[in-house]
Amino acid sequence: MILFIPDRVINFVEKHKYYWRRKFWTEYSKRHISSYGERLAVTHRSHFNDNIDVGDDVCFNGMYIQGFGHVKIGNNFHSGVQVMMITSNHNYDGGSLIPYDFTFIPKDIVIDDFVWIGNRATIIGPVHIGKGAIIGANATITKDVPPFAIMGGVDKILKYRNIAHFKTLENENKFWRE
Repeated sequence: MILFIPDRVINFVEKHKYYWRRKFWTEYSKRHISSYGERLAVTHRSHFNDNIDVGDDVCFNGMYIQGFGHVKIGNNFHSGVQVMMITSNHNYDGGSLIPYDFTFIPKDIVIDDFVWIGNRATIIGPVHIGKGAIIGANATITKDVPPFAIMGGVDKILKYRNIAHFKTLENENKFWRE
């Protein structure tokens, strides 16, 4: 026997499933984020250290932040899925054991306004990501990123955004909101 389910029923279920998943992960994440601005949205499973401050209109689509360093994220931030930020490192150079001892070295990460980080990107502190930068999918960032740079691979600048167009959209307050 084949069961027919109308598309409108499927759409209704999918829409509400997304709504409740987002509501759950946003509320859960607020308990682990030091401070957050208005309109925080967390749409997928995320894990945060207890030392993160985020601005307004921030959307996490599946973020994993581990370590003891501080993370500061500006306004109008958007992430892809399975983004990882690593904010501390083992003491491997000068420690009391090989390959590393039990001390951790905190590494802060600062992300300015209007940054977009693509799926499965990895950010390893200490790093400062400039305003309007885009980090491509699967990129690994270990060095500072200039404003408006589009990054890919390992710390590679692929090109720069059209800054005049960016500033026009910024002045008109046109930002994609979750």
